[in-house]
Amino acid sequence: MAENILRKLVNNSQVAIDDGVYDIETELQKSNKDFTQIIKTNPHATLLTEVKFASPSLGKIRTLTDPVSIANQMIAGGSRALSVLTQPHLFNGSPEYFIKVRQAVDVPLLMKDIMIDKIQIDAAKKIGADYMLVIQSLFDQKFLKEIDEFIDYGHKQGLEILLEVHTKQEFENALKTEADLIGINNRNLDTLEIDLKTTEDVLKGYEKNRPILSESGIETPEDIQYLRKCGADAFLIGSSIMKSDNIEEHVRRLVNAY
Repeated sequence: MAENILRKLVNNSQVAIDDGVYDIETELQKSNKDFTQIIKTNPHATLLTEVKFASPSLGKIRTLTDPVSIANQMIAGGSRALSVLTQPHLFNGSPEYFIKVRQAVDVPLLMKDIMIDKIQIDAAKKIGADYMLVIQSLFDQKFLKEIDEFIDYGHKQGLEILLEVHTKQEFENALKTEADLIGINNRNLDTLEIDLKTTEDVLKGYEKNRPILSESGIETPEDIQYLRKCGADAFLIGSSIMKSDNIEEHVRRLVNAY
């Protein structure tokens, strides 16, 4: 099944590439804020909150509305960086939403997509992304070839890399790369099930040498406190915030988890 979901995600990106989704004319500047520095100095929980209207596991999460308004509510609640979906298929994202958010806010932004091609990395640079997402399993399962070359190309475009893993083996492989941040996805792409214990299991017995994000399934301040004990330095949170009736207040509660 994993292969099917991954294959589907890769195919969706290829369709989006073929459809010209990433043919961008804009040239926007990225933020002048350093997310790694924010993680190190923030006395509260550092959130990377996600503007996403749909996902493969949940389907539609929120009615498509102005992404800028949502971004501003997240920042007002204390979010220090944003992730914006640019993948149109299954996620209802688009580079246009990203551009609108980039023009409106000055926090670091992650271009969240299934990155399979350099044309997407070029697009990330043009739309003013600070970070791009790379998924370790796409390389480990041979959907894509050279992870070091892919990461290096991103760095040459001035982007920092959030490398996402789910298993201890993927994590060990990720540590051999030049990725700037490592994200541990608590969601199993095999089953789409979420288990926060994934972060604990992956980090057990590991000496940290770069910031670690815990991703997926984070809903309460207690979740954040637990994941922090496990060794997570920051938290990528999307669905629970996007489903909330009061985004700003929901973010504030999570930020104040410690």
